[in-house]
Amino acid sequence: MRALTVEPLKAGSAEVREVPDPEPGPGELLVEGLALGICGTDHEIIDGQYGWAPPGRDRLVLGHESLGRVRTAPPDSGFAPGDLVVGVVRRPDPVPCGACAHGEFDMCRNGGYTERGIKQIDGYGSQLWSVEKDYAVKLDPRLEQAGMLMEPASVVAKAWDQVERVGSRSWFEPQRVLVTGAGPIGLLAALLGVQRGLDVHVVDLAAEGPKRSAVQALGAHYHSSAVGDVTGQLNPDIIIEATGVPDVVFAAIAGTAPYGIVCLTGVSTVGRKTRVDLGAANREMVLENDVVVGSVNANLSHYDAAAQALARADLDWLSQLITRRVPLDRFEQALQSRPDDIKVVLELTQ
Repeated sequence: MRALTVEPLKAGSAEVREVPDPEPGPGELLVEGLALGICGTDHEIIDGQYGWAPPGRDRLVLGHESLGRVRTAPPDSGFAPGDLVVGVVRRPDPVPCGACAHGEFDMCRNGGYTERGIKQIDGYGSQLWSVEKDYAVKLDPRLEQAGMLMEPASVVAKAWDQVERVGSRSWFEPQRVLVTGAGPIGLLAALLGVQRGLDVHVVDLAAEGPKRSAVQALGAHYHSSAVGDVTGQLNPDIIIEATGVPDVVFAAIAGTAPYGIVCLTGVSTVGRKTRVDLGAANREMVLENDVVVGSVNANLSHYDAAAQALARADLDWLSQLITRRVPLDRFEQALQSRPDDIKVVLELTQ
C-alpha cells in the first residue's frame, strides 16, 4: 500500500512510499483510509521542525486528521465493516501519570504519551491502517465528505469544555463569544458557539472570501478590523484565540468583559517578539477575575462531543470548510498555501 512518510527532523524528506499492509492485532480494526486533513503540525514535521519516528525506525507515516471505513472488526467490538470511523491521535503514557490513568491523556503531566503521525506511532496517512477499538470513534454515515474535520473539532470540543468548567466556578451565563482566527479551528469553535445559542463573532485578516462566507452562513458575525477595536465594541464574555499571533493573544487577554475567559488554542511561533505591559495585563486580570487557559489535544470524551456536534451541523456548511482536495500522489500541492485555503484534504483512495 502507499503511505505519506517522512524522516522526522529532516526537511524535504516527505514522500509517498510503498509500505507493508498493516496486520491488525487482537481488538483492532482494519480500516481503509479515505482522506486525511492537513494542518500546521504536518507542515512543521515536513519542514523538519518536529516529530519522532517509531522506535527502531527512521521514517514516520504522517497524518492525524483521519477518516476511514472499516474493513474488518473484532466480534462484539461495536464496529462493523462499512462503518465510517476516525482514529484518536494520542495514547496515554504507559507508566502512566495521574491524568493518563484517569483517561485524561490530553493533560499528560510527564510527556510520556505517544501520538499517531506525530510522536513514535505511525499516523493515518496510508491507504490502510489499523486502530485499537477503544481508540476508534464511529461517525454519522452522512459525514463521508467531511469526517476528517473530526480531529480539529475534538480540539475545539475540549476548548469549550475547559471554558465551561472554568465558568462553573461561579454564576455563568455568557452571551457573547469572540473567536480570533477563521481557520478550521476558529470556524469550528464558532460552530460550537452557535450550537450553544451564543452571539458569536469571528475576527480574521481576510476582508472577503470563503472565511467570511462560512461565518455568515452560520448566522454569526464577521469582522476584519483590529482585534482591539472588535473587543472594545463587543465586550465579549468568552474569547477563543485560534491564531497564536502574539499581538492578537495579548489583545484577547485584555479584551474580555469582567469575569471573562480566554481560551488559547493557537500555538505561537517561537522567536516572535512583541512589547506588552505585563503589569497592566496582570492588574486587569486580577481586578476583573479574568481567566486565561491554554488548551491542546483531546481525550475520548471530547471526540464523542465532536462527533455529536458534526452530526448536528449542516453538511453543506461543513463541506464549505474543505477548500481543496488533493490526490495522495500530489501531496506537495496540499502543502502549498493559498490565500483562500481553509482546510486542505488528501484523498487517500486516488
